Amino acid sequence: MQKHNAKLPVAPGRAMRRMIGATMKLKDRWRNGHSSGIVWLALLGGPIIPLLLYIPFSIWVVRRAIRYARENGKRAKRWGWGAAFVMYSIVFWDWLPTVAVHQFYCAKDSGFWVYKTLDQWKAENPRGLEGLVSNNGLVRKSVGDGQNYTDTSFLNSRFNWVVKKTGPFLFNRWRWEQELVDGKTNGVLARYVDFSTGNGHIGGEPELRFWLHSDHCIGGERDDSLMWQFTENFLGAKK
Repeated sequence: MQKHNAKLPVAPGRAMRRMIGATMKLKDRWRNGHSSGIVWLALLGGPIIPLLLYIPFSIWVVRRAIRYARENGKRAKRWGWGAAFVMYSIVFWDWLPTVAVHQFYCAKDSGFWVYKTLDQWKAENPRGLEGLVSNNGLVRKSVGDGQNYTDTSFLNSRFNWVVKKTGPFLFNRWRWEQELVDGKTNGVLARYVDFSTGNGHIGGEPELRFWLHSDHCIGGERDDSLMWQFTENFLGAKK
């Protein structure tokens, strides 16, 4: 087993990716509503507006606390900082824990692993790829809902592509996993694990507390690409 940090040599696959449009719908579900940068910025205006209103309100509360302290012979600095901490905590109380937990699990569990290379599989299964025909993503099984699910795309008569999403876990964390499975032996040839934080969506409209949102671990997008490139080798011939 090897964790890969470099690009793997793969067969030409861009044309093949277009051939299996329905399979790409599964990948689109993984991305969950990817939007262009312009649209994303426009949508971000919704979450930012309440925050822009909250900031001056917080300043007003802090000033009122300081004035109250001075008028009543109390320590103005202590009351000012105390009020600022309360106003910060109301909104941002779980921001730092979310970042810390995300980084911890990214370092501990995320990555892309190849358990059996294409050449190793061919050596164990001579002529095993011959006769395999791509299902073009039309044969699928889905279990779960939008929050937690396991989607299996039967790439051909031998190989399955399994996408799993689980969460939310403590401090807004979600786990994403992809596996390429040999359907005959149930052996996993490759696995990709990633974590996101926030509302459980990758792409699409940002949530109100957008500062909690992170789509991937560091290197997650690269690992996602490597996983797909590796999977393309096992799609089979076009129908």
